[in-house]
Amino acid sequence: MPTPLDSAPESLEDLLLPILEKLERKEFDLPPLPQVANQVLALTTDPKAQSDKLAVLIQQDIVLTAKILQTANSAGLGSQKKIDSLQQAVTWLGINHVAGAAFTLSVQSGVFNVQGYEREVRELWTQGLATGFYGKSIAAQIGQDQDMAFLCGLLHAIGKPFVVHTVNHHRQGTAELLPWSAMVQLMQESYIEVGRQLGEAWNFPVPVKEAINLHEDHAYHLATSPTKGAVITCLARHLTSHFHDQEGTPEETIRALPVVQALTLSDEQMTTLLESRDTIQAQVENMLL
Repeated sequence: MPTPLDSAPESLEDLLLPILEKLERKEFDLPPLPQVANQVLALTTDPKAQSDKLAVLIQQDIVLTAKILQTANSAGLGSQKKIDSLQQAVTWLGINHVAGAAFTLSVQSGVFNVQGYEREVRELWTQGLATGFYGKSIAAQIGQDQDMAFLCGLLHAIGKPFVVHTVNHHRQGTAELLPWSAMVQLMQESYIEVGRQLGEAWNFPVPVKEAINLHEDHAYHLATSPTKGAVITCLARHLTSHFHDQEGTPEETIRALPVVQALTLSDEQMTTLLESRDTIQAQVENMLL
């Protein structure tokens, strides 16, 4: 028997079908990435990428330029001097961090601006950003690439807004919106496979693809990237749950997670991460439209 989806008239299988069909046909029913976002993200896969090229690309978008400068000057990011040029911003933040920020800011109001679910999709971005910033903090503690860790955390659940967009598009003309609790069920069933295919279609960096596929507790040990993006993202997700939801993962549970041991984090380092909530909050708010 089909599984009822809360108060929705459709079953889980009914609503998953168009998602699975689009994936099988590789028909990503999305508007194209904004030009700047597409080109900026491509730079993260180029080992010869230069900060001046990134600055030139971002300058094509006035709103994006302003937000990147605001991000670089955010107190939450710890800059001790005024940054008044994109070149300085890229140098200060790092190419991958700026690319991730540019991608996020570009698609928030474009590709994944889903009518009827604006608040919920914004919340998905909030969670992705928090995971990215926690990932960067974890990487700093263990001497890994902080900017790549940010990008891995930011994009690990990119499949979720795609699911919302696809289901909403499929149900156009339906009198009522699908209850959000039902949408959450659909995302949980499909977002990793959706994200995997999006990562291929949009040519995400290899460590990001790995983080998308292997960020769960039962899978991170399969990761092989030396950046440890999937492992870092796994812990960053737990920290985000703790940061985001007072009823989320308790502190003592986080400290006892096997992934903490896998990353060889000390009690002092974990205390630092757990006490960084206000800083993460400021960083996240600075990146939301």
